[in-house]
Amino acid sequence: MKAEIRSIVDINQTAADYKSSIVLRISDTKFVDVKSILGLSISLYKNLAYKLEIHGPDEEEAKSAMIEVFNKYHLQVEVNP
Repeated sequence: MKAEIRSIVDINQTAADYKSSIVLRISDTKFVDVKSILGLSISLYKNLAYKLEIHGPDEEEAKSAMIEVFNKYHLQVEVNP
């Protein structure tokens, strides 16, 4: 499996483990649900730095896991405070 596909699947599967909403901010008006493999695959490798917004009952755990999986693939990510 190509590295890009592997990272998309891994990021998607990591996000699916959490109840929190996890979205990738593409622009001020465009967001992609990271739990949507299609949306993620269309959007992930078009930027150099990524912004995630995570809200929900397990958001602290989800933030840590998402940072870890993005770092695993050397993708720069910023998560909402």
